[in-house]
Amino acid sequence: MYDRFNRKINYLRISVTDRCNLRCRYCMPEEGVILQPHSSILTFDEIVSFVKVAVSMGIDKVRITGGEPLVRKGIVDLVAMISAIDGIKDLAMTTNATYLRKYAFELVNAGLQRVNISLDTLDPEKYRQITRGGDIEETLDGIDAAFEAGLRPVKLNCVIRDNHNESDARTVTEYGKTIGAEVRYIREMNLSSGQFSIVEGGDGGNCSICNRLRLTATGKIKPCLFNDMEFDVRELGNEEAIRQALDKKPACGSYNNTGDFYNLGG
Repeated sequence: MYDRFNRKINYLRISVTDRCNLRCRYCMPEEGVILQPHSSILTFDEIVSFVKVAVSMGIDKVRITGGEPLVRKGIVDLVAMISAIDGIKDLAMTTNATYLRKYAFELVNAGLQRVNISLDTLDPEKYRQITRGGDIEETLDGIDAAFEAGLRPVKLNCVIRDNHNESDARTVTEYGKTIGAEVRYIREMNLSSGQFSIVEGGDGGNCSICNRLRLTATGKIKPCLFNDMEFDVRELGNEEAIRQALDKKPACGSYNNTGDFYNLGG
């Protein structure tokens, strides 16, 4: 399917929860996070129903995000349900990897193909500061588990201030080379000011070729991360929400004053 700027839209990012076990400084406030009640969160059946419609309209690439998707109870079952949908060629997940040791093999057996893992530094104390209490050993163990389970490729998402030559980014780069992981450098973004740029090592942030739609955990279709626009699948129905999002998808991102990274899926 194509939007009004003739961009082929085939990529769906699904936020399955607004909850996370970490509190990364560039993603979540330290406190005062307003979490959605469970009744507002899409059920697995609602998510699968939506994905089936989206695939029938042209989506063939799906990424599961959060918050942290592995904190969602029954996430392996959801992966299996989505994987079973005929027409999906690429099924991936973005995670902080702290629970990957527990779930990696189950996720592969359920049909997950690859993962992107957040890793901004290899310094344990800096990691603890960035994540407000996280243990880097859990993440590194989760990365090992991803390789052991056969997830390929494993990509590391490294948030940078300015460029990939920063000291922490360089250590992540060398670590990636050592273990055989690809590294993507994501300049720190700001939704409310519209601060974003093209991802180094990826194509995120390149509005001219944007091929994605986002489904939030509460059932809103967002045609653009850097835009307040959203379409409620529960009110409009799956197909109509997708059509309206396609019709209104902007040429380029601007700013978003109504959402946060942790509840939009990044």
